Amino acid sequence: MDLQLILALAAGIATIVVIVLATRLDAFIALLLAAVVTGIVAGQDLLSIIDSITTGFGDTLASIGIVIGLGVGIGKILEVSGAADSLARAFLRAFGKGREPWAMGTVGSLVSIPVFCDSGYVIMNPLARSIARVKKGGYVTLALALGCGMTLTHHMVPPTPGPLAATGILGADIGSVILAGIVFTVILLPVVVVYARWIGPKLEPVLNSKVRHDVYSEVSAASAEGTNEGSSRVSTLTGDHEHSGDSSTGSAPGTGKKPGAFLGFLPLIVPLLLIVANTVSTAIDKNAQGELAGDAYEPSTWVAPLAFLGNPVVALIIGLVLAVYTLLPRVTPRNQVQSWLADGAASAGLILLITGAGGSFGLVLRESGVGDALAEAIASISLPALLVPFLIASLVRLAQGSGTVAMITAASVTAPLIAPLGLDPLVAVMACTAGSMVFSYFNDSYFWVVTRFAGLDGINAIKGWSGITTAVWICSLPLLFVLDLIV
Repeated sequence: MDLQLILALAAGIATIVVIVLATRLDAFIALLLAAVVTGIVAGQDLLSIIDSITTGFGDTLASIGIVIGLGVGIGKILEVSGAADSLARAFLRAFGKGREPWAMGTVGSLVSIPVFCDSGYVIMNPLARSIARVKKGGYVTLALALGCGMTLTHHMVPPTPGPLAATGILGADIGSVILAGIVFTVILLPVVVVYARWIGPKLEPVLNSKVRHDVYSEVSAASAEGTNEGSSRVSTLTGDHEHSGDSSTGSAPGTGKKPGAFLGFLPLIVPLLLIVANTVSTAIDKNAQGELAGDAYEPSTWVAPLAFLGNPVVALIIGLVLAVYTLLPRVTPRNQVQSWLADGAASAGLILLITGAGGSFGLVLRESGVGDALAEAIASISLPALLVPFLIASLVRLAQGSGTVAMITAASVTAPLIAPLGLDPLVAVMACTAGSMVFSYFNDSYFWVVTRFAGLDGINAIKGWSGITTAVWICSLPLLFVLDLIV
């Protein structure tokens, strides 16, 4: 590989890491500056660098921007209506006594598809505390299972922004990514539960005093007083009685009752089913026409309606309409709903910018020749192609902490390598998402959310949270090789 192009790639990635870690600037600026630095070092014409940046930004957001905006809108309505909490309680009842870690991991993986990890964990953590009060123990196990369950789908299942951005940058089929992400999540969830059950009892004795008091004091007080009032409150918190619909945060606004689990599930499952139906029907139709490559494919008459409804934009519009009109009371003021949706859009703003900047960086890598040179270099050694995005995502995650930035960076670097290496876009996307889960620690904001709520400090936080994220990272690697063999 040409030394100049090696230096260009190294300078670009180093720019991202240094800016995010050592300056007041964020990942959006870091990716744009990385694109400029890479183009200059690679010898690309200055004006063509700007053209690549703007073109890459626009092309990426053209396919992904609307979907991210709609996805966060659905998540916001689930959050403010209390439907996310109703879903969690329904899963707890379904799993039954003694299987609470499985229930919490599953709840986390479901809620984190439309809701950002940080806010989703804050919403769901009171449920883990409620169960621990009733059980009089096991809080750390539940807190870790909930948090890492969220990590799985947050990293692997669109319309979560990270995998959605990687899907757009790498040109993969979104329905296939959803299916693969769900399969990976189902297979990796036992790893989450086993690790949480193993490490949880070891860390429970070192729970910090404040969290221990917050989690367990109520049940102790209730026992000491011997009153029915304390027991009633614990039962209410765990959803054993129909007293959970009070005026607390998360209740449907304007009423004392939250939407049921079935209604809460509709805005999630309907868009996913439509997208998957589009993917499956298109694959069947392509096979029937002998156009699996898709170059000359024209949808048959019976496929066209499914292709329309299963387009991610249309599917998520349907999901958002369902969320607004089935989860919120009719008396909810229009300006209040619009304010919630605006809050959701605001939370997605930086993600949209980072995603577009990732597309800019990727196009500069392609047009400067760095991508082709890297592909030739990798092809000359025996490193499996799928390890390239996996390792890049892992290194960027370790360097700067954000899983989303790690996915987008890895996807941007990998995009020019897809054709030369014969790497399937679906495998490349899953490699980016899996690699970005490695060793969440101090430079990851979600690390602090989970460990503060879980009551873990110092080395105990590393053992609990950093350990469980690394466990799923390691176990995802064999799944990537199996997926590569299949596709």
